Amino acid sequence: MIENTPLYAAHLASNAKMVAFHGWNMPLHYGSQIKEHEAVRTQAGMFDVSHMTVIDILGAGGRQFLRKLITNDVDKLKHVGRALYTCLCNEHGGILDDLIVYQRSPDNYRLILNSATRAHVLPWIHEKSAGFSTGIQERHELAMLAIQGPEAISKTLPLLTPAQADAVSTLAPFECVDVDDWFFARTGYTGEDGLEIVLPEDAITPFWNQLLDAGITPCGLAARDTLRLEAGLLLYGQDMDDTTTPLNSGLSWTIAWEPHDRDFIGMTALLSQKHHGVEQKFVGLKLNEPGIMRTGQAVLVDGHPVGLITSGTYSPTLQCSIALARVSKKVGHDAHVEIRGKHLPVSVGKPRFVKHGAPI
Repeated sequence: MIENTPLYAAHLASNAKMVAFHGWNMPLHYGSQIKEHEAVRTQAGMFDVSHMTVIDILGAGGRQFLRKLITNDVDKLKHVGRALYTCLCNEHGGILDDLIVYQRSPDNYRLILNSATRAHVLPWIHEKSAGFSTGIQERHELAMLAIQGPEAISKTLPLLTPAQADAVSTLAPFECVDVDDWFFARTGYTGEDGLEIVLPEDAITPFWNQLLDAGITPCGLAARDTLRLEAGLLLYGQDMDDTTTPLNSGLSWTIAWEPHDRDFIGMTALLSQKHHGVEQKFVGLKLNEPGIMRTGQAVLVDGHPVGLITSGTYSPTLQCSIALARVSKKVGHDAHVEIRGKHLPVSVGKPRFVKHGAPI
């Protein structure tokens, strides 16, 4: 059964091309993926992300549970209203999901899970909570949208209540606040500034229409993918999954190795991998000739396979094809990619291509 978000009718009213995405009807684009991409890079765009899973970890044992559950350490959140990006790993160090944890109060943490992982990750979280004084509440009644771009906040503030606008205007990156049953976080998945807002589902359509009237461009999954790839942001199920670890996915920075007495799930396996050395590294590729790199294409050095592309696309900002790839740690600055039987040259670098709308 395919589900619809509360904004389904609004998407149709804006002539969205709808596609099935992990059990949800979602907009692919509203006519032009390129225009939507450019709107986010230069002005402001908005995305329906109500398909994502919102869960709250409640109770006095929530902090200790999360210190066990995730690779990063919630003790880094020095005060209420801070957020933390992390991986969720199994006992073998394989990535079950990547997510952001928001501390809303000393006994209240919010997690936003990927829609693709909900079916197996949510029961797993419940199972691992045994023995901790905590409750896990999935928030079915809430919807979520992301407003992204250099003008995202300035265009959104006039549409909020005075109390909401006052609170949001002081948010720093990776901070969050609750005001009038709306949850605001200065986070996103595009590499640009902006907000992610969790709000009651009956409030999202009127707010969406206000944002439209304010000149904010509706954006679909296609633009979301090119934006996140330019920013070097990974997609679960494509760039990482339970067969890969943070250490070979460019996410070692999400692991808090200290204090040593924090025994998080997967720690033993990850420590072993770290000790023995990681044979692969996660890199960014730029294609030096016309063509488009795609998931699953081989990366070659001297004609020999040394890795695979995990995500590839055409970059509207760089006007060339870019990709993320997992390759041998011995790969240098130059390689080739096999596209339709041809070996085309690529430049190998860091897995990020654009920052604040400009090429790096």
